[in-house]
Amino acid sequence: MDSVKRLVHERPVVIFSKTGCPVSHSMRQLITGFGANPTVYELDQMGNNGRDIEQTLQMLGRRPSVPSIFIGGNFVGGPNDLITLQVQGRLVQMLMDAGAIWVWNRN
Repeated sequence: MDSVKRLVHERPVVIFSKTGCPVSHSMRQLITGFGANPTVYELDQMGNNGRDIEQTLQMLGRRPSVPSIFIGGNFVGGPNDLITLQVQGRLVQMLMDAGAIWVWNRN
């Protein structure tokens, strides 16, 4: 758990992914559409550390383990959770609070 905390603490938005995961790519596109630049860790390219992180994410209740999204050091969840935040109009404020974006103009 410490390795995950360290990785997410260092960046405003973190997505744990696997190469070729289309859902992870879609979540990255959603976040970058607001102007944020998420840090993406591809677990299948991280060797043993990636497997350890995947096990930690599964302990958080993530099955499948990717995409797992953290904003402002807090575990948001997976794609359904992120889309729910966006539909509720809460995602932009979370990105701003985390320092991932500074302004948002709806026009």
